[in-house]
Amino acid sequence: MKEPMNSKVGHSSVGDYEIIREICSDLLGTQYLAKHRYLGRLFALKALPQEFAEDSQFIARFEEEMNHSGRLEHPHIVRMHNATCIEGTFFIISDSSDGTEGERVDLETYVRSRPTDLIEEEIYQIATQLASALDYAHTASQGKPSVVHGGIRLANVLIEKSGDRLLVYLDNFGLMRVIGSGAVLSRMYHQLCSTMGPQAGFVESEEKEQHYTTGALDAASLRQLHRTFLQDFAFLAPEQREGGGVTEPKCDVYAFGVLLYYLLMKKFPEGLFALPSSRYPTLRYNWDLLLYHCLQHETEKRPESLTGALQDLLIPKTIIPSLLHEIQHAKNSELKPILNPAELTRPEFIADPASLFVVDPVVGKYQPRQTEVSLTEPLLTEMVIVHGGQYCRGSQQGGRDEIPRHLITLGSFAMDIHPVTNEHFVRFLEAMGGEKDVNNNDMIRLRDSRIKRSAGRLNIESGYAKHPVVGVSWYGATAYAKWIGKRLPTEAEWEIASMGGSEDSIYPTGKEVERTQANYFSSDTAAVMSYPPNAYGIYDMAGNVYEWCQDWYEFHYYDISVQEPQDPKGPLQGNYRVLRGGCWKSLKEDLRCAHRHRNNPGTMNGTYGFRCSADVS
Repeated sequence: MKEPMNSKVGHSSVGDYEIIREICSDLLGTQYLAKHRYLGRLFALKALPQEFAEDSQFIARFEEEMNHSGRLEHPHIVRMHNATCIEGTFFIISDSSDGTEGERVDLETYVRSRPTDLIEEEIYQIATQLASALDYAHTASQGKPSVVHGGIRLANVLIEKSGDRLLVYLDNFGLMRVIGSGAVLSRMYHQLCSTMGPQAGFVESEEKEQHYTTGALDAASLRQLHRTFLQDFAFLAPEQREGGGVTEPKCDVYAFGVLLYYLLMKKFPEGLFALPSSRYPTLRYNWDLLLYHCLQHETEKRPESLTGALQDLLIPKTIIPSLLHEIQHAKNSELKPILNPAELTRPEFIADPASLFVVDPVVGKYQPRQTEVSLTEPLLTEMVIVHGGQYCRGSQQGGRDEIPRHLITLGSFAMDIHPVTNEHFVRFLEAMGGEKDVNNNDMIRLRDSRIKRSAGRLNIESGYAKHPVVGVSWYGATAYAKWIGKRLPTEAEWEIASMGGSEDSIYPTGKEVERTQANYFSSDTAAVMSYPPNAYGIYDMAGNVYEWCQDWYEFHYYDISVQEPQDPKGPLQGNYRVLRGGCWKSLKEDLRCAHRHRNNPGTMNGTYGFRCSADVS
């Protein structure tokens, strides 16, 4: 950078990013709020410590780890968009917490800003979402290695309020591994010495003997010491404190236990510490057992899966041998939770062992809120039946993924005559009670749509009720289709329906398409049925919005479809889902019947919508 990011940070820039302000600074670098010069979007820029830029081993770790961390796609992991080096400083660009539907704050700020302590259900929400994110990252799949966070702290856990629910996001994945445990420990000790200041040090007495003396720290310095050193040090697993590398997911399991202990007890587990039940005997969940497993000194004794470990919370306390309310402090100042042998009792014979895992009646069971949801009726859309038979799909003149053109056999199916509109989808959101499905996937991003939430109510922007809904993910499209008793069309069904019964059709409108026939190369969506239908009587198959299909996308799938032409349903798995039809800002080429588009199923933007299909007997 040509100028340091200090008090003039509001006027500085980094590459294509205009720096707005500094968000925070910690051991792993300094984070800034920045605006992309061309996209106009806000991002978070993490500037890593400058001294590492000349370390070849650091650069190698940076390239390797960012390659893995950049692939993480999870609703509770802050998405990383880019990692780069600009003028000798390494930056990580990720989603910003500013300007979203609900602003995110770090967990420490959230806890301090609350007038009362967190209730047990809020802690449970935080625990389940963090466990889901960590288990996802720790699981190696499809040749990709597991990704370890290694630096979970209060500042890395972001909280967003969404009605009565807390949404949790984990930030800075992989940074601890990039910088290295040794370097992080060194920076922590340096901060400790800086905080204690020149008052501390060795002095020489008249007898020429050295004595260590510490100056008196004021209250502000003590608070700073706790926030900068003791807090960060408390989250390090025993193997990290001893200088070991961040290579095992079990480091995150330990830090997960420390985080839960802090939320429950308002302090960190140090030395001999009491378990939650000793302070709060009326707790509904069995937090003692969960912490006992997570805070083990030996890594092999910690649970493999945090989601599985959360089942400990549901085990009735009465069937677990009483745990010590104090955990023995080991010689190396690490924690070694143990059971008191004197308190172990011989278990009685139980005819039905499975009964042990039945939820205690004391534990409250989830009951959906009874609201007007049951009175929400969906709006019905007219459908057209496409009769089964043999059809040609693909193209020899298009992209490589459209080759070869080949025969397939389809059964009869019905398809909506137009895409799902905003007035259709808003009823679905009212019935669901939010923007997430039962698996906690985002169904729609309201800021990319024409549906807005104000004072807890959903409203459609004026004039857009009949426009196709946009900003919908594949998960949202699938959930809507199930709610209304339909399904998404397969890629084969969509292409055949778009051709209108003619094998010579290049576009849904025939061999050519004009601006009077479809909404493309435009500035916005148009109301559905604003343009003529195709030969089947189906509207908007060309332009307006890209439409999600049921299938996974595979570049060479048509080579397989030639060999398995009977009612093709697409690959069994993949990374992307298929989209078809082009959108309001597409070029003419994207509107072809055979043109294939794809994206991650969680992607949401102002050009993605959908329509539904149904089987016909």
